[in-house]
Amino acid sequence: MLLAQSSSSDHTDHAEVGIFAEYFRLSDPSPTRNFVGLGGRAAFNLHPSVQIEAEMGYDFERNYTTTFSNGVTTADVQSRLRTLHGLFGPKFQTDSGPLRIFVTGKVGFENFTVTNLGAPAGFTNAVGLGSSATYFALYPGGGVEAFAGPIGVRAEIGDNIFFNNGMHNNLRVSFGPQFRF
Repeated sequence: MLLAQSSSSDHTDHAEVGIFAEYFRLSDPSPTRNFVGLGGRAAFNLHPSVQIEAEMGYDFERNYTTTFSNGVTTADVQSRLRTLHGLFGPKFQTDSGPLRIFVTGKVGFENFTVTNLGAPAGFTNAVGLGSSATYFALYPGGGVEAFAGPIGVRAEIGDNIFFNNGMHNNLRVSFGPQFRF
């Protein structure tokens, strides 16, 4: 009986973990701002083509260059705004082979923090969700994963929607390595 069970199941991957770099285009409320950040995710199989996935991404503050009316003088200004995304939900994928196409729909939060702290302390402050603005978020997205054994790469694009006096749609793109086991 054990032999029959082990030979009938060729799906040996039961979970995935990954890290990613992300581009987040905060387009609403305006003005449009582009952020880059880092994040991580973990997923567990419910079925070979269905996973439950949780992820968190942190986008660093950015600088703006302002040109004055004389056209020659410029000034750099720090925004001090950082974003933190925490999302959880199902991922539906084509198969557990080397190339997977997937769609996902997640719920969670979008957190906006304004701080003078550097990146490590700013992240710790944002995760605490203390003196910041946190909103309910939805994330429909999709992408592709390519694996060579247990090591792969994942590219994803989606609409990071948060709710604050209405719905605010924002583009989010992520890319990075995945490990399945």
